[in-house]
Amino acid sequence: MSNSPENFDWDKFESQGFGGGYSKEEKAEMEKMYDDTLTTVQEQEVVKGTVVGITDRDVILNIGFKSDGLVPVSEFRDLPDLKVGDEVEVFIEDQEDPNGQLILSRKKAKIVSAWASIYDALENDNILEGIVKRRTKGGLIMDIHGVEAFLPGSQIDVKPIRDFDVFVGKKMEVKVVKINAAFDNVVVSHKVLIEKDLEQQRAAILNNLEKGQVLEGVIKNMTNFGVFIDLGGVDGLLHITDISWGRINHPEEVLQLDQKVQIVVLDFDEDKKRISLGMKQLTPHPWDALPAEIEVGSRVKGKIVNVADYGAFLELMPGVEGLIHVSEMSWSQHLRNPQDFIKQGDEVEAVVLTLDREERKMSLGIKQLTEDPWTKEDVLTKYAVGTKHTGVVRNLTNFGLFLELEEGVDGLVHVSDLSWTKKIKHPSEFVKVNENLDVVVLELDVPNRRLALGHKQLEENPWDTFESVFNVGSVHKASVLEKSERGAVLELPYGIEGFSFPKGLTKEDGSQVEVGDSLDFRVTEFSKEDRKIILSHTSTHTESADAARVAKATKKPSAAATGEKKEPKAPKVQKEADKSTLGDLDALSALKEQMLSNEKEAGVKKLEAAAAKKAKDSDNEGETSEEENNA
Repeated sequence: MSNSPENFDWDKFESQGFGGGYSKEEKAEMEKMYDDTLTTVQEQEVVKGTVVGITDRDVILNIGFKSDGLVPVSEFRDLPDLKVGDEVEVFIEDQEDPNGQLILSRKKAKIVSAWASIYDALENDNILEGIVKRRTKGGLIMDIHGVEAFLPGSQIDVKPIRDFDVFVGKKMEVKVVKINAAFDNVVVSHKVLIEKDLEQQRAAILNNLEKGQVLEGVIKNMTNFGVFIDLGGVDGLLHITDISWGRINHPEEVLQLDQKVQIVVLDFDEDKKRISLGMKQLTPHPWDALPAEIEVGSRVKGKIVNVADYGAFLELMPGVEGLIHVSEMSWSQHLRNPQDFIKQGDEVEAVVLTLDREERKMSLGIKQLTEDPWTKEDVLTKYAVGTKHTGVVRNLTNFGLFLELEEGVDGLVHVSDLSWTKKIKHPSEFVKVNENLDVVVLELDVPNRRLALGHKQLEENPWDTFESVFNVGSVHKASVLEKSERGAVLELPYGIEGFSFPKGLTKEDGSQVEVGDSLDFRVTEFSKEDRKIILSHTSTHTESADAARVAKATKKPSAAATGEKKEPKAPKVQKEADKSTLGDLDALSALKEQMLSNEKEAGVKKLEAAAAKKAKDSDNEGETSEEENNA
């Protein structure tokens, strides 16, 4: 302990001759002067140092501290000309390491200084310069004095940037727009510097802008409806319809990004915020170059550029189009989808139907390239009445169907001419669209381009035979197909249909006939012309009962039973009279039923007439019997 520095005896040391020339006051003053040459430093701060030596590994710096500091030479790569005596800023990491060495860092000093300049730039709107290090998602990463900053792609330039790689490794001036201190995140912008430079240029352009002015611009963006053109700080829209006189589907078919183009100002609003531009207006209209030999009746060729529901547009030359209406595509009377005839891109020949050069309109036709089938010489013989044909069902209506026999030749088959036996309410019950159907020509009207056709006429009329089979009074087995308030539809033998009114649907036990029942029905009316058969189930049991009652009332007791003398056999004339009386009763009964009925159908009236006729015939038969008796 006696040899420790604290216990060193300076007076004894000095008495031996060292420092003997200084008094205590002088020594104190010298100590003070020496302390003043040393700098008191704090860790984690940036100070300036002077290079006092350079080795292969370190740079020796004097920062005025009691010892010099070392900085790895690798931190001075950006200063290849560094020499003794140069001043640099360093960061104090440690005043004294385990080896008693002062530890400094130039790299950290640069970062601290950079952050200070970044905060100062944000506060005072200063401009900073950095180097683009690499590309990242959505933008670029910049190095600003050792601090990484993010430059979004939208903030690089006033126009959209498609290739970020071209900026890597280049210096760029930026402004700080946002700092997130918690994450050491800095967002910068280069676009704001460009916008300021363009403000004066934009103001000059807008002040001098007028309709009809021809300008040069650069295409900065493309959409399916047009392109945006940079006019030098001001954007204008070149609509797709103003790019070319011809029809294009997308601007990229004729233009490219970053392409310089000549355009004309078509319009701009009062606030001069929207500018409409045109390109095709700088060239003559192609209608003015349409050859004079093209006129009505001329044949032209072109390409189909658009197909709509009502027709197709044929482009004769860029900017010159004609409409082919769907009705002019085929001689067929049934309008169909134009896509059935033609497709976009087809090369087509057509005939000019109308032409208006002033209005720049033209209508064309395709069917005119072939002969109208109704004007052919053989149409009268080919479709003469009675000729048989096969056609395609094109359309169904409530009253019938239209049959195409060939392109442009159609005929009508009325619903009543489809079947002899079935009551067809709608043609769809008999045939479907696009199905084939055999027909015979019933009527031909060439001037009006009309054909009346029939299908049932291909067979003989079975009603000639039915007249003898289903005669009035005959009884037939029938099935009930339908039933309504008006009556019931019946299915008779041979596939023929009949009808029964409600009063004819009562069974013998008083219940009503229902759908699906198969019973006997009596024919009460038959009309070959109207193809109508009226039947009644009720009459099958009521007429039998009436006949039985009449027979019982007219039957007399036998002579043996009464004890009377047997009368001679009545003559034949009397039997006829009895038969006449029975006929009168039947007729009167039927007539009474008809009079009590509230049905107003035409068939009921005819039935009453038939009953009256039957009664009259019976009266005549009775009168004949009396005359025979008198004779």
